Amino acid sequence: MIQRRRLLAGAGFAAATAATTLAAPAVLRAETRTVKMGALRLVHSMPPYFYEKFAPADLKIEIIVFDSPTDGKNAVVTKSVDFGTFGIAAAILGGAVGEPVVVVGALSNKGMGVISKAGSDIKTVKDLKGKRVGIWPGSTQEVFIMERLRMEGLSIKDVTAVRVPFGEMPAMLARGDVDAYVGAEPGPALSITSGAGQLVEYPYSTPMGGLNMIFGTHEDTVAKNPDLVRTMLKTHRQAVEFMMANKPLVTDMTVQKLGANRAAVDQALGANNVEYVWKLDATVQGQAKTYAQQMLELKQIRALPKFETFLNPKFSDEIANS
Repeated sequence: MIQRRRLLAGAGFAAATAATTLAAPAVLRAETRTVKMGALRLVHSMPPYFYEKFAPADLKIEIIVFDSPTDGKNAVVTKSVDFGTFGIAAAILGGAVGEPVVVVGALSNKGMGVISKAGSDIKTVKDLKGKRVGIWPGSTQEVFIMERLRMEGLSIKDVTAVRVPFGEMPAMLARGDVDAYVGAEPGPALSITSGAGQLVEYPYSTPMGGLNMIFGTHEDTVAKNPDLVRTMLKTHRQAVEFMMANKPLVTDMTVQKLGANRAAVDQALGANNVEYVWKLDATVQGQAKTYAQQMLELKQIRALPKFETFLNPKFSDEIANS
């Protein structure tokens, strides 16, 4: 009898232990969500690489790199990524034709440069007349140079525009394939530090200021998962504030992740030609609307985006006021 009681007690203990063991993982294991984040292969698109430092423990950031702003925007539209960082021009091109892209934050300002061959007679924008100029179609840089040409009494027809991806611009300039280019950092800084190029100007004298890249997502994400939008934008804010206070670490990360030239990145950051931001404030919204109007006048778009849905400052305002 005593032996039977011991066996029953042992069996009960084993069953209880097994139940506890089976139940424990459900209690202790936190479900991790992976967020796909699009980024461009540029110095001013580096904030996503700092997100994991500030993201909640149950959020994993997977970075998908694009070489074209349009490809980055298309990835958001097709939901290949959850969020994306790309130029305002690409965002407007999508919004103007009714694509479901929504700008919920800013990402970076400046990051552009008009560069000519070192020692050439191209020293101002007006000197670009009749020259071969590397430009990436559909980019923010394209809109800026077209406006700068207009301000100087010229148009895009006064130059020979050569379609060149950002990453190839410094090499093409060095070889003499183009006389100048309108590039994205670290391209301009690389040309300057290597001695192959000279700065014509940083093209920020237009009403669009230094507006460049934005933080966007799909309209379904805004409607169905606003908490995720809020979490990601909070993470983005922390990342950019950290980056602006720790530029040497930004250089290190850019060299590590993009294989960028260290001297070029130091030049771009040291010249304050890259400014990381996060707020979709009144200034950014105003510049974006001016930018879209400029694209309309240049016939790059046929209609303006519906700004009431295309620009959504709700999350930015909430975070700024919290």
